Amino acid sequence: MNDQTLRDKREIFRDEMFMKDSIIALLKNKAMTIPELASSLGRPSNEVLAWLAAMQRFGLVEAQGKANEEGYFLYANKG
Repeated sequence: MNDQTLRDKREIFRDEMFMKDSIIALLKNKAMTIPELASSLGRPSNEVLAWLAAMQRFGLVEAQGKANEEGYFLYANKG
C-alpha cells in the first residue's frame, strides 16, 4: 500500500488497536520519525500520523526535541 491509496478514516482508526503494539515495539529500539515508522510498518505516513496522534493523546508516545531538517519529529515511547 502506498501513500496514494487513501482509506476511510474509520478504517484507519479501527486499525489503531492492532498497530499500537507494533509501533511501541519499534520505538523500544530507537526513536523514529513518521516516515521511518511508515516504512518499517509498510503503511502510509498519513495512517501512522493518525495512530501516533492518538497514542500521544493517551500518553503512550511523545515527540522528542525539535523537528529535523525535513520537518519531522522523533517519536519515542513515553516513560
